[in-house]
Amino acid sequence: MSTGTDPLAPLADLPGVPEAVAEVRKAVDRLYGHRVMRRRAGEVTSEAALRGARASAALDGADWPLEEIRRRSDFGGDREARTVGGALRISAEAGQLLGVWRHSPLQVLARLHLLAAGDGTEAAGRPRRAAEPVEPLFPLELAASEGLERAVEKVDIPPAPSADEAAARLDQLAQLLVARSEGAASGTPALVVAAVVHGELMALRPFGAHNGLIARAAQRIVLIAEGLDPKSICPAEVGLAELGTAAYREALAGYLSGTGEGMARWIVHCGAALRLGVRESTAVCEAMQRGMV
Repeated sequence: MSTGTDPLAPLADLPGVPEAVAEVRKAVDRLYGHRVMRRRAGEVTSEAALRGARASAALDGADWPLEEIRRRSDFGGDREARTVGGALRISAEAGQLLGVWRHSPLQVLARLHLLAAGDGTEAAGRPRRAAEPVEPLFPLELAASEGLERAVEKVDIPPAPSADEAAARLDQLAQLLVARSEGAASGTPALVVAAVVHGELMALRPFGAHNGLIARAAQRIVLIAEGLDPKSICPAEVGLAELGTAAYREALAGYLSGTGEGMARWIVHCGAALRLGVRESTAVCEAMQRGMV
């Protein structure tokens, strides 16, 4: 890694990416300027965390209504309940991990996995080892393998790399993020950095399970750390869920292809999801302003 240079910088110039960055920046600035944010920013943050967790769990196969999540206190038992519980734990703590993230992203990822899996789960908080299985990124595949009749969009997602390769690439990603926090690499827009972190974690699948929850949480932390969404009020997970699993898979396949066109498609998709997250929180602000929340 060359001091003073940012290896992610060329991605910001891919076709469609500058426009996506500008549109996201405009949308986020508009939300931060909402009059409700002057008085009730903490409430907006809490609501964004809840809605983001619900959406991230939905993308992992546990699509529960928001009111059901508000009502429930027990998230043990079946797989869906555990997934929702893990997403809620991650969302509640992610914003508190920023200080550690700046100098040790790997430590934060381990903590996110522990939160997702639960304290009593074997292998919680540690990366997968050689020959250990990896759960599908899109649990509709898992549902189909369990005999449930659900449609699965067929977009090829390459298998996860070996545990050793995943560990090596994860270490490189961590070095890049630490260099950015130290000012040794800068200049790339926050959207691009967040999309790369999200995509790379989805590609590497460093843990045996819950990699989607962790990748989406890491994207949120990057958006906070890079200063685009410092109050964490823009739940991109909501947008990803709204755009749908099929589009998510297709965009991720673009990232995994490694081509400029594919990378651009992934970044633009992440930008579209973030703008939809902004729209969600804007609606929350409007409801608060009308006294409905």
